[in-house]
Amino acid sequence: MSEKPLKEVSSICPECHVVITAKLSEEAGMVLMRKSCPDHGDFQDMYWSDFDQWERARKYAVVGDGIENPRTQTVQGCPYDCGICQNHRSQTILSIIDVTNRCNLRCPICFANAASAGYEYELNLDTIKGIIDNLSENRPVSVKALQLSGGEPTLRNDLPEIVKYAHLKGIHHVEVNTNGVRISNDMPYLKRLKDADVSSFYLQFDGVTSDPYMVTRGVDLLPTKLKAIENLKSLGHDSAILVVTLVKGVNDNQLGRIINFAAKNHDVIRCVNVQPVSVTGRIDRNKLAEYRITIPDFMRLVEEQTNGQILQSDFLPVPFVVPFARAVGALKGTRYPEFTMHEHCGMATFVFVEDGRVTPITRYANVEAFMSSMNEVAELAQTGRTIRARFKMVQSLKHLNLRVVRPLVSGVIREGTYDALGQLMRKVIMIGAMHFMDPYNFDLERVQRCGIHYGLPDGRIIPFCTMNSIHREEIERKLANPVLA
Repeated sequence: MSEKPLKEVSSICPECHVVITAKLSEEAGMVLMRKSCPDHGDFQDMYWSDFDQWERARKYAVVGDGIENPRTQTVQGCPYDCGICQNHRSQTILSIIDVTNRCNLRCPICFANAASAGYEYELNLDTIKGIIDNLSENRPVSVKALQLSGGEPTLRNDLPEIVKYAHLKGIHHVEVNTNGVRISNDMPYLKRLKDADVSSFYLQFDGVTSDPYMVTRGVDLLPTKLKAIENLKSLGHDSAILVVTLVKGVNDNQLGRIINFAAKNHDVIRCVNVQPVSVTGRIDRNKLAEYRITIPDFMRLVEEQTNGQILQSDFLPVPFVVPFARAVGALKGTRYPEFTMHEHCGMATFVFVEDGRVTPITRYANVEAFMSSMNEVAELAQTGRTIRARFKMVQSLKHLNLRVVRPLVSGVIREGTYDALGQLMRKVIMIGAMHFMDPYNFDLERVQRCGIHYGLPDGRIIPFCTMNSIHREEIERKLANPVLA
């Protein structure tokens, strides 16, 4: 079987976390990662299951300029200086604060709960406010989106106060990551969260039948999920995100049905966010190959299970939208969050729901031509040719369907506000996958372009994949209390 070398990247040993060189190569139509640790031997993992899709994503790469005020210096080198250091190339697109690691479930698949960790980690309100203060100081773009996570954050009765404080500090989008247990059975508490102006509920949702929950959560949670969504509707809250932990052989046959469920409930569901399972602990190598599922698998399964309503070609990598943010920002003389994450971190599309069917935005817009025009708009505006830039912006609207897409995008261009973007997002459902790394498929190039960052009590801001693969236990143990039997 022939092997085609592709590139070398820096990775880590899954056992000791020392930085080692990894080689990416094409083999049998897949992209494989191979690496060797002097002390722990050879490792192999699937990086992407489809070489052609890997190549397609590469052409959309955009490397950002990071943040102007990093919090740590380069001393030990990446990924040990996370905090963020000056080597980081992306802004904080979504910030996360783990407000507790207490949980009301004991899921077999989890990296952040007290039961599995053996200690309790819960920040007091003043400490959380200090983290929010620090995140709001990011430059040139302050943090615009915050996720309150855990554990199960709804176990905190003061969660509404945290939400309010984040808004007070100028964070427009504040979402709560939840398993849905409390919001499904405590309406007064849910109303307090709604009144605090929670932007979205990031609802763990592994399928539309009971079977997947028995494997991933150890209990049938489907009725709980359905009740949580019903409660949101009854309170008039119109933004929930279905978060699917995708596990091969467990729920990879559910994607089409989950998307159909989202379409039927699009008055409240704004996004289906699929996360291929990450292996944050040690695992048998045969089990690793058994569990590993990657972004191309997700796209293929969506195409098959929607009977071609959504095609693999409808999905585009996260940085595809960067030209739009740069163009609007340049015309308005400001900076907006730029999604300069690594092109192999995530793929997504937007769909409209019409007569029970989902129709990707690519049917209503020449998105490639539109983004190409946005690059020209940004260049013209940044070089002082503002009138030509505005004319080019108007011209670019010809690439968008007059009835469906153009009015929505025009509103964002005119206003350049979070509210305008929110109006756009409430007309579509985003379908996407973000594959968070673990020590087996770790790639430092992806780490340095990560846009999802944890805020910590000591002032550091740490990328998602290094937090959960390397730093979490050490950080939490310093502030933790032992769990009493």
